[in-house]
Amino acid sequence: MSEAFIPQNDLERHLIAAQEGEVPPESFIEVLMGSEVFMPVYEKHKIGGLQMQQTAQPLKLQSEEGEETLVLFTSPERAKAFVKDFPGYGGGLVAEFSWILEKLGVGFAITLNPGLPFGMDFEAQDLAQIAAMPRPN
Repeated sequence: MSEAFIPQNDLERHLIAAQEGEVPPESFIEVLMGSEVFMPVYEKHKIGGLQMQQTAQPLKLQSEEGEETLVLFTSPERAKAFVKDFPGYGGGLVAEFSWILEKLGVGFAITLNPGLPFGMDFEAQDLAQIAAMPRPN
């Protein structure tokens, strides 16, 4: 790896630990469900930093098979280099991962930290199982 990935938050520390086999995937998923993530959204109608649309248009990539993948990051800083290739997606929304699943549903895949040394991809069927998991109160 040419550039160091220094964890900036608890989610990133758990992501690194999961990818290095130090914690089981279930433990990472539990932390992810209660963590805030950054979702780049399209800023077409933006006035003074306020999103003027009722519904945010999140950044989704489309595979050659036509499947959608929602793009998320562990922090807004992590998204900066990636979104440069997607005009209009300079801003975004910080929200709990579980809230994103609730609001957007689970009919798509998710890529967390694409293009970075530490990231994770979730297939649509995996997200459906994650969303159905009971959450501690």
